[in-house]
Amino acid sequence: MGPLEGVKVVDMTTVLMGPYATQMLGDYGADIIKVETLDGDVTRLIGPTRHPGMGPVFLNTNRSKRSICLDLKKPAGRAAVLRLIASADVLVYNVRPQAMARLQLGYEEVAKLNPRLIYAGVFGFGQDGPYAAKPAYDDLIQGATALPALMAQTGDGVPRYVPNALVDRIVGLTAVGAICASLVHRDRTGRGQRLDIPMFETMAGFVMGDHMGGLTYEPPLDRGGYARHLSRDRRPYKTSDGYICVIVYNDKQWDNFFKATGRDDLRRNPKFATFAGRAVNIDVVYAELARIFEARTTAEWTVLLEKADVPVMPMHDLESILHDPHLVATSFFPIVNHPTEGPIRNMKVAATWSQTPVDPVRLAPRLNQHGEEILREAGFSADEIAAMVRDGVTRTAGVSQD
Repeated sequence: MGPLEGVKVVDMTTVLMGPYATQMLGDYGADIIKVETLDGDVTRLIGPTRHPGMGPVFLNTNRSKRSICLDLKKPAGRAAVLRLIASADVLVYNVRPQAMARLQLGYEEVAKLNPRLIYAGVFGFGQDGPYAAKPAYDDLIQGATALPALMAQTGDGVPRYVPNALVDRIVGLTAVGAICASLVHRDRTGRGQRLDIPMFETMAGFVMGDHMGGLTYEPPLDRGGYARHLSRDRRPYKTSDGYICVIVYNDKQWDNFFKATGRDDLRRNPKFATFAGRAVNIDVVYAELARIFEARTTAEWTVLLEKADVPVMPMHDLESILHDPHLVATSFFPIVNHPTEGPIRNMKVAATWSQTPVDPVRLAPRLNQHGEEILREAGFSADEIAAMVRDGVTRTAGVSQD
């Protein structure tokens, strides 16, 4: 009985941004009905698989959902999804609004059918600007919000994307908050509403919140940028046998660091002695730290810094993180048995609740696995479902994993 128990979500999203958001809503207890094309979400095809259509990106972004496939370009498919929407609390989509309008599933039309519906779109750009109809992808939005330019400043001068679908996940998280807030408003007023969560504007605020700097003021006081984030030596530090992640930030931590390393000379240096001095000379400070950390092993530094209460963490790779002692102790990566894929590594819901704990039990579905049961719940008869299969509106329903 998660906190969103009883909330019904029609999920018309694909790839990552929307599915990440709806998976989180499902983890929190909502009933997520994932509406797929007859070919399924393209992420089913990404990565190594044990069986076709069940790739790792899909498995890790689509648990806590039920799957139905419908051809929405056919009148019977559109009629079926409208019947699902009629009793839903939330509709989430991540195509451009213009595409929803072409399907005759725009907000004005859908709201007439279900005035209490939260109609949530996660797409590229706000609809009141010249980019409104442009396509958008994670890489494009990273570039348009200065992330590759910032990467170039901190490295070899070559712009690079962050090696993570950062935009999709941040916008997905933003959508979860916006949808939950809209549900609170709906429960107070009885009224649903249209909700747009644009990628470009969301990420512009996310990045510039750190890096607006002197551009905050008019006229500007500088060219923007947070100096500490842009320092070339703000990175995992090389030790004598590997790397380590350390941040010496406030005055107490620096005092402890000076004592632990015997560097009273730095304590007396105005570039190191105060927060203001370090902020102005951050490149010098981080460069000196880089030199200091090369003198001992990673294990030696870990023991010394933990004893001195200076923040330190290992630098993991994609395999070693699976064995991190904290994540092992908290069972963050449990091995679970998927009905068709066998043993897979799952990831625990990070947030916890004292009254409505969550423990997702529905793993990522096969394509159309729950199609027949979803249609039956919506009032379709066996003959109607058979006709939809015959006419290519849907496929033969899979077997439920419940």
